[in-house]
Amino acid sequence: MTYNNPVIPGFNPDPSIVRVGEDFYLITSTFEYFPGIPIYHSRDLIQWTLIGHALTRTSQLQVHTPEPGGGVWAPTIRYHGGIFYIMAASFQRYRPQQDDRVWPQGFYVKTMDIWNEETWSDPIFFDQVGFDQDVSFNFLDEDGTIYLSSTYRKIHPTPGDELKDFAIHICTVDLATGHSTSEPQLIRESLSGVAEGSHIIKRGRYWYLFTAEGGTEGGHSEWVHRSEVGPLGLWELGPNNPLWRNGVEDEVQNTGHADLVEDSKGNWWAVLLGVRPTRQGNTWEDSVLGNGRETFLVTLEWKNDWPVINGGQKISLISQGPGLYQFETTVAWRDDFSESRMQLGWYRKNTPFVNDYSLTERPGRLRLYGGPYNLSVPACPTMFLRKQIHRVCRWETKLSFHPISNQTEAGTVLWLNYFTYSSIGIRKDDQGRFIRFQPSEGDATEYRLNDQTDITLMIDCGTKYRFGYCAGTGDDVHWIGSVSNGAAMKVPPVGAIFIGMMTGLYALGERQRCLVPADFAYAEFK
Repeated sequence: MTYNNPVIPGFNPDPSIVRVGEDFYLITSTFEYFPGIPIYHSRDLIQWTLIGHALTRTSQLQVHTPEPGGGVWAPTIRYHGGIFYIMAASFQRYRPQQDDRVWPQGFYVKTMDIWNEETWSDPIFFDQVGFDQDVSFNFLDEDGTIYLSSTYRKIHPTPGDELKDFAIHICTVDLATGHSTSEPQLIRESLSGVAEGSHIIKRGRYWYLFTAEGGTEGGHSEWVHRSEVGPLGLWELGPNNPLWRNGVEDEVQNTGHADLVEDSKGNWWAVLLGVRPTRQGNTWEDSVLGNGRETFLVTLEWKNDWPVINGGQKISLISQGPGLYQFETTVAWRDDFSESRMQLGWYRKNTPFVNDYSLTERPGRLRLYGGPYNLSVPACPTMFLRKQIHRVCRWETKLSFHPISNQTEAGTVLWLNYFTYSSIGIRKDDQGRFIRFQPSEGDATEYRLNDQTDITLMIDCGTKYRFGYCAGTGDDVHWIGSVSNGAAMKVPPVGAIFIGMMTGLYALGERQRCLVPADFAYAEFK
């Protein structure tokens, strides 16, 4: 049966998956955004529902002023003895342009009730540094030993080559304390200079080591190794590495970072990341959705005790697998702010210091009290973001904002990072209120508002991003500017683009708090 890929569109990279009974649970990276690590649920591998996040409290996650691409990387989810475990790491400093990184200490959180996000524990930190942590519980069942694998730079660089030298290391750990109980050993390095995303499983008499190699851009690929001895190796390279290879001219690119799951019928599957660029004439345009890397699903078969993923073929947008079916995620989504808590799927940039919003002070409105940081500051602004998951759609909100200071603003934003964003909002000067459109490149433009009505703000998404507003019921849309998709995806001068495009709501003051609230009546994609 054929089905559509990606199965979880938009900014959802580095998938990790586990099955408990008939239920599948999948998690992805969140980088510098809060809450951290979304948890998706499915019973058929096709329709996935966001059911919560693993890191929702300041006692679990403190992400403050990291560069774009910092924060929480590539978590792994596992289940053992009635307990769900999630392993991850959080970069507080990430400046690859200067080869300046602080290797984070990994950690894990756990719960017995994955449906209640408040039950996840505070983190237990590992002694071992690195990223892409994985703990396999296969070995706990055999001799009580737990192995932790992670990625960091080799102690001794490769002589004569300018490589990243990111390699897979493994050590034993005391899970209760996180303390290492053995020295780490290097078990896999790559000629590309990057071996990461390690997952170790046991099947039959073999242990299998899966690694993502070549970096997460055009050279990305997935490799496999096996050992009859144990997780320390020796490791035998698979006969058909990489397990598949998508190139820079394919409809799906940058594929890799796979994790495996077996369904209740004995079928095996792999989830992995990929991007969907759009063809524009003779060139590819970076995907506003998939540059953040999306979650794909493909079949896995075992032949001669080696895994064969997707039949060894390239990953495509239409895939085949037993028992699956065609499904398209709907464009329409709306939040009327009618509940006492924010809907799942809203994100903050960084961990907020204070409570700067309310859903109860004015029922049926999201009330924001803008904090002292504008959107260009690395700190956490008063801003709520949602992932764009369809290339062609319209984002819309209705705003009531009557500022008393010339140094405050509220509106809606097209967001990539604090270097690259485009906003349309309400401000005031001595003559009254006006609309300001600030594109990601170029100068701001302003349009006078003649009355005190609520303002509808919108962003049309497609071949470009177009920004407009309506003043009052029945007013025509005033389209006041646009931003090319290329400009919206501009690479930052520091950090990296690991996320896809997001849209959001904000209120801000220039080094001061907004004393007047901004009230949003709704937010929607349509």
